[in-house]
Amino acid sequence: MNFILEKATIDDAHSIFEMQVKAFMPMLEKYRDFDTNPANETVDKVLTRINNPNGDFYKIVIDDTIVGAICVVRKESSHWISPMFILPEFQGKGIAQKAIVSVEEKFMEATSWELATILEETRNCHLYEKMGYVRTNVIKKLNEHTTLIYYRKKI
Repeated sequence: MNFILEKATIDDAHSIFEMQVKAFMPMLEKYRDFDTNPANETVDKVLTRINNPNGDFYKIVIDDTIVGAICVVRKESSHWISPMFILPEFQGKGIAQKAIVSVEEKFMEATSWELATILEETRNCHLYEKMGYVRTNVIKKLNEHTTLIYYRKKI
């Protein structure tokens, strides 16, 4: 498996948007978190992420196929991952782990990393905890079905 992180450009916005919707739609339907779920965003939000001077949006490419994306926003010393997604047919193959390791290696200046995920998505929580991320005390109840939990990893 040939893994590459490739910086997204404006020309990638529509394909990234379509993949993002496909990847997050099952969770939107399950949790009905309309205000926070990336499947409910617009292509303009993807363009904003691509053009963010304090961020980088990367396509996750496996064997010449784009299978997802990961966005990193640089804050003072901490870096924020959001969103990160892998198309459903490529999930469970260790790709998300490779993407996280790759961005952490690209941004060696970061002293900590942060992200948020849905608490009820135990696979996501397990992934982040396996990667060294620790739950913070920040928890937000989004609705009767959904709780957003925040993670941090100190380097």
